[in-house]
Amino acid sequence: MSHRFSAFRAAWAGSTVLAAAAFGFAAPAAAQDNAGASEADGQLATIIVTANRREENLQDVAVSADILDAERVGAIFSGTADITALAGTAPGLNVESSNGRVAPRFYIRGLGNTDFDLAASQPVSVILDDVVMENVTLKSFPIFDVQRVEVLRGPQGTLFGRNTPAGIVKIESIKPSHDTSVAASLSFGSLDTIGLNGAVGGSIAKDVLAFRASAQLQKRGEWIDNGFTGRDNVLGGYTDIAVRGQLLFTPTERTSILAAVNYRDLAGSSTFFRANILGPGNNRLNANYDRNTVFYDAGGGNRANYNQFGATLTASYEFDGATLTSITSHWTSEGFSRGDIDGGNMVTGPGFIPFPSDTQDSLDLEQTTQEVRLASNGDGPLSWQVGGFYFTSDFDVTTVGFNFPPPVTVNHTNEAWALFGQVSYQLTDTLRATGGIRYTDDQKDFFVRSGAAPQPRSVGDDQFDWDISLFADVSDDASIYAKIANSFRGPTIQGRDVAFFAAPSVAQSENITSYEVGFKSEMADRRVRLNGAVYYYTVEDPQFTAVGGAGNLVQLVNANKGEAYGVELDGAFQISPQFLVTLGVAYNSTEIQDANLAVGICAQCTVTDPTRVIAGTRRAFINGNPFPNAPEWSGDFTARYSIPVGNSGEFFIFTDWVFLGETNFLLYESAEFNAGSRIEGGLKVGYSGGNGQWEVAAFARNITDEDNVLGVIDFNNNTAFVNDPRIIGAMFSVKY
Repeated sequence: MSHRFSAFRAAWAGSTVLAAAAFGFAAPAAAQDNAGASEADGQLATIIVTANRREENLQDVAVSADILDAERVGAIFSGTADITALAGTAPGLNVESSNGRVAPRFYIRGLGNTDFDLAASQPVSVILDDVVMENVTLKSFPIFDVQRVEVLRGPQGTLFGRNTPAGIVKIESIKPSHDTSVAASLSFGSLDTIGLNGAVGGSIAKDVLAFRASAQLQKRGEWIDNGFTGRDNVLGGYTDIAVRGQLLFTPTERTSILAAVNYRDLAGSSTFFRANILGPGNNRLNANYDRNTVFYDAGGGNRANYNQFGATLTASYEFDGATLTSITSHWTSEGFSRGDIDGGNMVTGPGFIPFPSDTQDSLDLEQTTQEVRLASNGDGPLSWQVGGFYFTSDFDVTTVGFNFPPPVTVNHTNEAWALFGQVSYQLTDTLRATGGIRYTDDQKDFFVRSGAAPQPRSVGDDQFDWDISLFADVSDDASIYAKIANSFRGPTIQGRDVAFFAAPSVAQSENITSYEVGFKSEMADRRVRLNGAVYYYTVEDPQFTAVGGAGNLVQLVNANKGEAYGVELDGAFQISPQFLVTLGVAYNSTEIQDANLAVGICAQCTVTDPTRVIAGTRRAFINGNPFPNAPEWSGDFTARYSIPVGNSGEFFIFTDWVFLGETNFLLYESAEFNAGSRIEGGLKVGYSGGNGQWEVAAFARNITDEDNVLGVIDFNNNTAFVNDPRIIGAMFSVKY
């Protein structure tokens, strides 16, 4: 391990030098007189983050975070992309899915879960308006009408709790106000792509009752040919509708009650697996690949249908010195996705599946959460919060093989509760200490409801999460911080293999201990912002998922240990009042450490790990391999330039790019099942008038029409799935 610690020390030293340079540049800026300066004078806007469950300036919080504002979010989803389009938009963040527009898998700092089952747990939590979206299908709820998306990197276990050892993707919607507002946008693009967004809000009873209603429609026509049936443009379309309604009741200055409902109706396509398109002997797309054509002899059209509904009631009361908040929420998710899993066995290649792999998984879920939190609201040196949290979910997963295997329904229940607290104290004018602790009791149960022999399983664990940080101001515009955090992900049961005549598998809890130092700085009269962090973490008993192989199984495994280290840098540069550039980059090195852990492998690909026959099955030893779906390098870049026209208009151009480096998709390494560096970019060019009240623009997503492999199916043929094609379109929006 000495070479890894040497690299870590080098990365640490590099970050220290960079921090020192940032402080050196910041010092002159701090001496300047900023009296009367404002964002309108060409300064960078203040970034708000809620990592501590209260609104704070990002520059004052001991967290490595990237914030996507409303404009960036609008650009990302302008081509009607789903939530996986967030991949790479923050350094260290990866998102992918083999279930179409549902069941995304999130990874932060390399830590995630490749499990494609609808019961999978993940170490990255998605939080929508302070409510955890625990099930993988709930994590796919569309992002629209939002203030911002916060990507919080590193363990967040003390205040958020539910499976956050890698980090959080936190989505904040726009809340009701008493100011009348109307917003709408309409876009048309290639492949019969249509996007429609609208929101309206205002006062019902002055200063007492306000509302906001918003909706989104994302639609695409059928654009993929089925070469097996000879029919053109029969696959690939979808209609995804989401609605949100909110009422804000403020009967007194101290009382606030916010009621919100969310609804989604998805009818569309699941992921399109493409048979034998990699290699053999390398990871390049071969002559079998045609983005516009698949050869499906099964799968029922690869359809996916889901309905989701959530209701949340948030009530708060301000006492003298503290605010009491209650958040009650109930969510349901019901639907299915079906696919030709082998990508069509009529495509020649190194692998062959001797039967139609036509499989459908469906879900029927209910989730209820309750949180009560009491937090200080004074201005003194001491701030604190304490609270309790309760979580319960109950869902059925049904797996149907239309030729094989027979239908099997299994049930998962999960009940957890937690107590938590955090204290922050301003030790001196320039030094603040913060500590948090959370006790969690997590219990899961599993049984076979129908279609197979009873195989009940129960797992549970109770542990403490904790963190402690120091945050020091070294000048008016620069600060440093250090943080140590410990967090855990509860034990997990994986039961999909019951449908394939195998026993369910169980993984025990994983525990992460993370060490992080970072800096925050603003320079050149707040026209340059540079934030960075260097980190090192270990994971005891990391939970991994061994998928596919010759047995086509999905099995949970615990490795002995995992280790990772890296560096993150986020920058924003207000080059002029009309020209803004942002740049982020992350380096992340991960390693599985378990000399005895071996997993099943493909029958046809070129495995590069040591292998041995164990219990009649050839397995690969994965010690020293990187975590799956954990690129070493990632980054993002945006630039916006405008030319003022008259007193109220402007021409503008906005471009955004993401980069994900070389990535291994599975636990074992092979010549085929990995990807080289991937890059995608977007462009928006238009005119805005009436001081931003209306806008007309042309846009493009994946503007260079890259063919990027996003994931693979390890099922005895070199099957993979790829990114969306280039979408070019026009849009019009109004805002009042």
